[in-house]
Amino acid sequence: MTGPSVINHIVARPPAPGHRISFVRLGGTETLELTELYERAGRLALSLRDLGLARGDRVGILAANCLEWVLLDLAALRLGVLTVGFDPAKFATPEPALLDRYRLRLLFTDRTGVMAPDAPGIRPLGDVVRMAADQEADPARELPPVVYGPEDATSLKLTSGSTGEPKSLTASVGSIDSDLLAVQEMFAHGPDDDLFVFLPLSVLQQRYWTYSALRFGHDVTISTYEAAFPALRQTRPTVVMGVPGFFETAKKHIEAQAGRAEPGSGEPERAAARRLFGNRVRYLWTGSAPAGTGTLRFFRRLGLPIFEGYGLNETCIVAKNHPGAHREGSVGRVLPGKQVLLDADGVIHVRSEHPVCRGYEQAPPGVSDSVFTADGIVRTNDIGHLDEDGFLYIRGRADDVIVLDNGRKIAVRPLEEHMRTHPAIEECVVFCPDQTHLVAVVSPAGDTVGAEKEQAIAEQLAHTNAAFGADEQIRKVVVARGRFTVENGLLTSQLKPRRGRILDTYRSAIHDTRGSVHAV
Repeated sequence: MTGPSVINHIVARPPAPGHRISFVRLGGTETLELTELYERAGRLALSLRDLGLARGDRVGILAANCLEWVLLDLAALRLGVLTVGFDPAKFATPEPALLDRYRLRLLFTDRTGVMAPDAPGIRPLGDVVRMAADQEADPARELPPVVYGPEDATSLKLTSGSTGEPKSLTASVGSIDSDLLAVQEMFAHGPDDDLFVFLPLSVLQQRYWTYSALRFGHDVTISTYEAAFPALRQTRPTVVMGVPGFFETAKKHIEAQAGRAEPGSGEPERAAARRLFGNRVRYLWTGSAPAGTGTLRFFRRLGLPIFEGYGLNETCIVAKNHPGAHREGSVGRVLPGKQVLLDADGVIHVRSEHPVCRGYEQAPPGVSDSVFTADGIVRTNDIGHLDEDGFLYIRGRADDVIVLDNGRKIAVRPLEEHMRTHPAIEECVVFCPDQTHLVAVVSPAGDTVGAEKEQAIAEQLAHTNAAFGADEQIRKVVVARGRFTVENGLLTSQLKPRRGRILDTYRSAIHDTRGSVHAV
């Protein structure tokens, strides 16, 4: 999609007055006018320039979502400096080695208790507000204009791979602009909207919604995952951006509040949903991982339209359902400026008018060439198909397709989704230990697993097996010792299961031949 650059617009002029950004933490709320946010970011940019930062330099941020995060990101945009966001769930400490590995001039962090005492270049996040306040208004010290071309980069993305060093890739202005313009065309965010964000700002797409607020004139509320549900009740947003795991948790909360064991469509659920989300929700946005059909239908029955989409770090948003163009089971129509190509095995390749980048900056040998082609096409490793109206359907990952010893190919995603429809099962990952039969590892809902929950899981196993063919039978379920979480390393920061780590953690139980339901 072509149009005036969103990024160039927000670095060149202050936003229109009348809209706010709020930061909600468990300890309280801080709200600023967007005009004040812009002015503070400009003063911070002057301080960063005084420290020697110039166009093309890089500044790192290792911190939870907060005002300082946003100020640093916007100040970097005003200078032509790249922002490098570090996911606090993956980077436990602000190691000096990060400066060299990612070519950082400075690294700001809220983890001052674990900072190395002799780590030049690593600064406490608390310096940010002071640095902005120290700059007095002086027309003689205004920032020179920064103009970006479509291939210029504003950010370094770090992938959320489950093992080893994250791969890194730059994100082009053209790719960000095209996404934001397409989203605005689909959803028409306007002055009555308040977009709610709680996933880490280290994920570039979560910063899109602040850019959108500055450009198109609406409110935005930024929280953390820990504070998300209390913050929802407090702020009453119109749009909630979340991953499927968040909405599945919300569904179970609503059902529990309504006093029902099974999903329903009556007033008790609607009342519980209003208590949780407020009464102003226009729509819910989900992506990043596949959402269960039951969860999607549940929210639609309650009058909360939820729209699933599809994209990767390497492609930005590829497809999105939206009002007026929605088809259940799909991830939406392909966005303008994107083209989906399918190979003989159904693997999705994406061509972009404005590519995110031409390859990884840092990755193991050969990985970049296996994903990025010479003509800019990205091999996603996802399997899917397009229907006659251009809606894209995802069947799973190519490396999650199990080939049995009889040659039959099994896509595990439908099995996992079916198992997860039961409220006793929070997450499910299917493995094939010896190419002859399937074993599921499930993350139970709640913190305890008793005989009653094991029986419920056994019954769901029987229902799932009855719904699929002979080669797709799950012979055994391993019930994990506790829930999969970000903290125990079994979920990514976007709540996706880390299959490799789950396999390593429960390998002996997966290979154990005892029983059909095995609690460990």
